[in-house]
Amino acid sequence: MKNHLKSLRAERAWTQAQLADLLDVSRQTVNAIEKGKYDPSLPLAFRIARVFGLPIEQIFIEE
Repeated sequence: MKNHLKSLRAERAWTQAQLADLLDVSRQTVNAIEKGKYDPSLPLAFRIARVFGLPIEQIFIEE
């Protein structure tokens, strides 16, 4: 699953560690999601959407 996580994070000038803290996950998890190596669980996807104030569909793109 593709996503816009890296660009959304960059727009806010957040580091992976800062976003990880907001999401209560590890920096490695954020890195893996950004690189498309890990698809987040539904609860985590909802947390990501909440942090960015966007619908899930604007962050994650089904391939």
